[in-house]
Amino acid sequence: MIQRRTLLRTGAAAALGAPALSGLAQQSVTLKFHTFMSPQSGVWLGMHKPWMAKVEKESGGRIKFEAYPAMQLGGTPVQLYDQAKDGVVDVVWTLPGNTAGRFPRVEVFELPFMMTNAEATSKAYWEYVQTVATDEFKDTQVIALQVHGPGVIHTADKPVKSVADMRGLKLRAPTRQVTKLLGILGAIPVGMLLPGIPDALSKGTINGCAIPWEVVPAVKVHELTKFHAEFDPAGGSLYTTTFIMTMNKAKYSSLSPELKKVIDNNSGMATSAWMGKAQQANDIPGRKSAADRGNSIYTVSPAEAQEFRRKSRAVEVEWVQDMDKRGFDGKKLLDTARSLIEKHTHTTKT
Repeated sequence: MIQRRTLLRTGAAAALGAPALSGLAQQSVTLKFHTFMSPQSGVWLGMHKPWMAKVEKESGGRIKFEAYPAMQLGGTPVQLYDQAKDGVVDVVWTLPGNTAGRFPRVEVFELPFMMTNAEATSKAYWEYVQTVATDEFKDTQVIALQVHGPGVIHTADKPVKSVADMRGLKLRAPTRQVTKLLGILGAIPVGMLLPGIPDALSKGTINGCAIPWEVVPAVKVHELTKFHAEFDPAGGSLYTTTFIMTMNKAKYSSLSPELKKVIDNNSGMATSAWMGKAQQANDIPGRKSAADRGNSIYTVSPAEAQEFRRKSRAVEVEWVQDMDKRGFDGKKLLDTARSLIEKHTHTTKT
């Protein structure tokens, strides 16, 4: 009797197309997405949420997200990459530069006057990691690699129009390379995570900060500063910052082939380029927020930028030497990054 029941169950399963097995392939999964960006930020509203919505839609609802901006799951922004690596969360968006020197090869994109625009430079960043830095993020499943738009200097009481104006200013810097840049230009760099900027500005702990236009409204920099120094694109961008969206490897591996394909279709160079473009698009309303308050916006001309370029060359030289000491060919990495940025800038319509 037991044997007959077993055979009947087996036969029924076969007749119905083995629903128990096919059901496994159709199982849904909920992924925890964690980042430091605020829920009001342009990055969260215009980039993170649309990306999650696209993945959910293309998976037929079988991938769902629990979305946590502003470090709502705990920890600090510095810990985000390890939260993904260790499986504390499933997907993160963060700055490699939050952990100074841990991901040294991608810092090349943060060197002074490297980037052109965020879309093209993000494509170059993706291709660079896939070709000459394949093990940089080996502990996680990388989804996208991108940069923000051109960096801008924002100051509370004193305008910056030349290198001489930088002297003695206490300026917040986002990453190791930008910290070196501000120091070489004569400022007193203060390493600080993005959420700390409003308090530091209001208390006078810093005189200003280096951030792109897009994040200005989210941290109230248009209200806490009066002067803004941007660089004419024709003369090059002062700096940018690298970002990574990445996933826990074990969680990715546990997905069915169909769901892996959905993640794969929303990863890579095209996704990186879209994220860079989306982030830089927020520069426009960010700049407008300062202009609407009557703040002073000064555009450093290509001729005036030459002194900034000349001084900042030391940051590039030091980075190449640092890579050589770490066993990498610094000049080759720099030349590769430059050529990739040039290639993608020529082929990308912005």
